[in-house]
Amino acid sequence: MNSKNKSQAPTFYDLGVVSQAAAKLTNYACAISARHLQDGVTRSIFNREVAYYARSIVSDVEQGKKTVAEGLIEIKKEQRSLLDQSITIGRNGIGAVAGALQIATGAGICYASVGTLCLVAGVPLMANGANNLYEGGHNLVTGRSDTVGPVRTAYQSVASAVGHGEREANMAYGAVDISLSIYSTVRHIYKPDAWRLFRYLDSDRIRAYKTMTPTSLAAEAATDAITLKQLHEESKK
Repeated sequence: MNSKNKSQAPTFYDLGVVSQAAAKLTNYACAISARHLQDGVTRSIFNREVAYYARSIVSDVEQGKKTVAEGLIEIKKEQRSLLDQSITIGRNGIGAVAGALQIATGAGICYASVGTLCLVAGVPLMANGANNLYEGGHNLVTGRSDTVGPVRTAYQSVASAVGHGEREANMAYGAVDISLSIYSTVRHIYKPDAWRLFRYLDSDRIRAYKTMTPTSLAAEAATDAITLKQLHEESKK
């Protein structure tokens, strides 16, 4: 029955539907490449490759090698694959950027507190930031999504020593990461224009997030959202 359907010539309307879906796939690929590929030559090669693939599906449907439904399914699968890859790259990029921000924030806490909060907040924040920077950067370079940094490895070693597995270790790492992120955002810092004498008054202190740029706040929020999603996924294992 299936081979019989394939031998039937598609109608003009059928070809129009598949061609339209193929054009949308090509346009989507152009948008994805513009977002992630900075080199013009590489971007052009990628766009051309997807366009050739889309046209090959239209050609297969036109020649009866694929049914209209099969052609549309393949185009949809390719579009979904591109979306998943884009999300992964974006997540790793955000992780790397947020890691760099965490390192800078941790160093700032150590400096501003003259070392008093360095051990309990500054150093842990810098350690988690360095780990997030390593994992996100390594994933971006290798195209992977499962890189485990040294700090996360340490969490897993401790969890294993007390009879727990990677799931519990990853959840603990995520919980600490979010807690440190929240602390770094809502902690009291001195106003940029505070006079030295009045720095000892609470009225000259504000929450850290009020001095952050919209970009920094967005990166912080996106990172926390990703971490919460990972915690939710780990809890279901």
